[in-house]
Amino acid sequence: MTEQLPDTISRLYADPGEYVDSDHPAVEAFARAAVPSDASARDKARRLYTAVRDGIRYNPYVSMRSPESYRASSVLAAGNGYCVGKAALYAAACRVHGIPARVGFADVRNHLTTEKLRQSMGSDLFTWHGFTEVFVDGAWRKATPTFNDTLCAKLGVKPLDFDGHADALLHPFDGEGRAYMQYVNDHGSYHDVPAKFLMREMAREYANMQGEDLAGRDMEREATEQ
Repeated sequence: MTEQLPDTISRLYADPGEYVDSDHPAVEAFARAAVPSDASARDKARRLYTAVRDGIRYNPYVSMRSPESYRASSVLAAGNGYCVGKAALYAAACRVHGIPARVGFADVRNHLTTEKLRQSMGSDLFTWHGFTEVFVDGAWRKATPTFNDTLCAKLGVKPLDFDGHADALLHPFDGEGRAYMQYVNDHGSYHDVPAKFLMREMAREYANMQGEDLAGRDMEREATEQ
């Protein structure tokens, strides 16, 4: 089933935000370099997804007290980010090409993470996990560009692909059939990242991590060592 977005809504989700800063020159250059200008919207959405997924390393140890962890251009400059920052960058890259995009949030239970990350978090529940919704071919399509290909290899799962049409959230099972990700609560979708709220929420949910020295922590290295 397809729908037609009202012009005002289409313009809203194609316009820059403070954190989904699609008007930043570096974001514009990244988005235009990733896809041919004459590609279809679906193909652009697919190619941009892969560019963000694999070009930006997943790093759950970024400072969630810093607004730059949520800003697309800052995540691009750093070359790494956690789920929300990567979702913001993917949304921003799509907007550069006029594809309406927004950031979505949900609580997910992660059954396959590193033991060190689980200990630091004190839980396997990832609250306010970020993903992206893109409006392609008359419908909102959900995609999660979180885990880069090299990390997936170390965790024993295939990278999550997005064809620009079918939703690509997180794998329910790993390569050996073990439970991997389970979506628990949906928190809706937004034009921009509610960063100030998320900074407070992350401090409340993951108080254990607030006083911990996370500098130098690397999830890929932890996955190799465990």
